[in-house]
Amino acid sequence: MKPWSGPLALALALPLLACGGHGDAPAQTMIVLGIDGMDHALTQQYMEQGILPNFSRLAREGTFQPLGTSSPPLSPVAWSNFITGMDSGGHGIFDFIHREPDTMIPYLSTSKTEDAGTTVKLGKYQFPLSGGGIELMRRGEAFWEVLEREGVESTIIRMPANFPPTGAATRELSGMGTPDVVGTYGTFSFYTSVLFAFSGQSLNGGDVYEAWEEDGVVEAKLHGPDNPFLRESEKVTTEFKVYIDPEEPIAKLEVGEEERVLEVGEWSDWVPVEFEFIPTQSLAGTCRFYLRSVRPEFELYVSPINFDPMAPGMPISHPEDYAAELAAATGTFYTQGMPEDTQALRERVLSREEFMAQAKIAGEEIRRQYDYVLEQFQSSSSPRRFLFYYFGNLDQISHMMFRVLDPEHPTYDPEVDSKFASVIEDLYRNADEVVGYTLDQMDESTTLIVMSDHGFTSLRRQFSINTWLKEAGYLAVRNPNMSSDPGLFVNVDWSRTRAYGVGLNGLYINLKGREPNGIVEPRDRLALIREIGDKLLEVIDPKTGVPAVGKVYPREESFQDRGEEEIGPDLVIGFAKGTGGSGQSILGAVPKEMFSDNTEEWTGDHGMDHETVPGILLTNRPLKQAAPRLQDLAGAILAEFGIEGFPVRKSD
Repeated sequence: MKPWSGPLALALALPLLACGGHGDAPAQTMIVLGIDGMDHALTQQYMEQGILPNFSRLAREGTFQPLGTSSPPLSPVAWSNFITGMDSGGHGIFDFIHREPDTMIPYLSTSKTEDAGTTVKLGKYQFPLSGGGIELMRRGEAFWEVLEREGVESTIIRMPANFPPTGAATRELSGMGTPDVVGTYGTFSFYTSVLFAFSGQSLNGGDVYEAWEEDGVVEAKLHGPDNPFLRESEKVTTEFKVYIDPEEPIAKLEVGEEERVLEVGEWSDWVPVEFEFIPTQSLAGTCRFYLRSVRPEFELYVSPINFDPMAPGMPISHPEDYAAELAAATGTFYTQGMPEDTQALRERVLSREEFMAQAKIAGEEIRRQYDYVLEQFQSSSSPRRFLFYYFGNLDQISHMMFRVLDPEHPTYDPEVDSKFASVIEDLYRNADEVVGYTLDQMDESTTLIVMSDHGFTSLRRQFSINTWLKEAGYLAVRNPNMSSDPGLFVNVDWSRTRAYGVGLNGLYINLKGREPNGIVEPRDRLALIREIGDKLLEVIDPKTGVPAVGKVYPREESFQDRGEEEIGPDLVIGFAKGTGGSGQSILGAVPKEMFSDNTEEWTGDHGMDHETVPGILLTNRPLKQAAPRLQDLAGAILAEFGIEGFPVRKSD
């Protein structure tokens, strides 16, 4: 039900405001800058070196402290802790990846697509009559819902784990968790004339297409989602052409009625595209093109196709036209929740230089949009207002470039990495500049909070929990000689398996009555958790001679909130600092090697014991209520507005 609005509603509301409400309340404004992945130790180091003057100013005037993160310290979990004031047991987000206990199929944790209900079938077509949509899986009340009830105008920009947006704030734009048009966290396309490019290699996060020049023209297709109006699965496509100059390293791109001229090594601006489902229904998208080469081989990178903010095909903002307002004011932008294309670098489709250029574009969009959002916030006539604005550039780039700070990393190359030596420091400088700009724009009565969801560190080693479980006798495989396990538990023998891993930090018991082929009796569950946990703490990495796991957290002891705890793992694994979970193990594979050097481009991380990677909290004045943990911060924010008792827990 939509809020009642219009002249009559206003006329009825005015007497109420005059009789109490917030009409006589003092003006209260607050700005919270959420900087994903800002590490406490690095921040302190850079402040001591004098390169973060605005951070240092806040520390002198208010607060600078480590901010305890979530268990595990993964972004959707951490931000959900912040949003709801509860841990995973209350809000139901335990990892990036959950699994359906009935089917054992992994799924993305924060949102769920609901299939259409009744359909009418006509030939090869089907037409939905009911149902369908996107559900936000995070439970609990968002703190801005309380603010709005108490008369505080709230603007929430790119809050992670908030897709689709709640619709409870005055203005919302969804962030991390928002998909591209094909329903993923970002699927790029690479068009090339190189024969058998990436042959035999399964690319994560992207697709490679052959593209050949004929008479100076390359013809290809952009690939969209499955057509929901067809009974048989078939992706919609739209054609494009590339006209290659016969002499110069330049080409003209033609997509529908859009044309762009690109030099080799140049990124296009946003190019609108349209996918037709049926003559009366289509999907608007937008993407960027990067022309890598025209000769001797043709190579063209296309970003994940984002929803066009001027006409998004999914609910990405509230009100619905707010995304269009932002685009009209500041230009088309990445609507995809994590815009930096880390997967293209991980798969070595983009070089580090090319990735940094793409990430810079994404970061500049968000920075440019912040100026507009802050201006609108400052000019609002509401005496009580709140702004949250999210910056994710630091987190995503740190994942890919953190080895420049760690000469001991297995992939560190002094010759190559010296060219990027200042990348992380520059990102911290950029954050400091944003803080300085904000301080210059706001008045003295405004409270400013700068916070991060977790810290960061180098990722040197990988540990496969499923391989360890197999070696320790808790997990059995069907074929011990399988050369390459594809994952999804295809090689797991459930009749002899008592425990398994899925997600970045989760260990589950194969419980009778919960898992479809469970063999562990419920009465034996807790004893088995403790047994496995004790043994994990004894595991020593043979290369480093140090423990692979710092701490383990049984569900009953780790999560104090209740209501959603059955979704989560039985044991959260707090890997030792510098060690992370094997990427193969995450989706149910049992790789051959238990330990391995991290030789991927993904060289920085935070998915370890949460006590080793705290975030930061900076304020321009001491807060009335302490916030030692991320989970406490929302309550402290509400206390600044005179609102107590958040959150309201089921056990209260």
